[in-house]
Amino acid sequence: MKKLFSFLAIIGILLASNCTRITENNDPVIGIWSHIATDGGTTQKQDVTVRQEWIFNDAYLGRYHTYHDKNLTVISDFKWVHKDSLYVISYPGLDKEEDIVIMTESDNGTVLADADGNVLAIRE
Repeated sequence: MKKLFSFLAIIGILLASNCTRITENNDPVIGIWSHIATDGGTTQKQDVTVRQEWIFNDAYLGRYHTYHDKNLTVISDFKWVHKDSLYVISYPGLDKEEDIVIMTESDNGTVLADADGNVLAIRE
């Protein structure tokens, strides 16, 4: 009786594990995107280079980084959704508004830009 129960349990586990498949996400946004700017205030003698970086993964999540010069100042996770041609990027846990962007081609390569054409990030 124990052998029969064990055999049925193994069969049940095999059948259940074969039924759950993760769908493959081949969205073109997956990868590393960045934006580099200089921030020079009146109190600073030199310009500070500010680099923002978004790493999109296939699970509709990602990692957001901000570097001032080469010092990491912000690190956070984000969620992203692709609706029609728009990408909505939300930053739970950060006091940062959602970014709503579209992927377009420009002279600099593939970019994520908002509705006004302002570039959020460039594909690396």
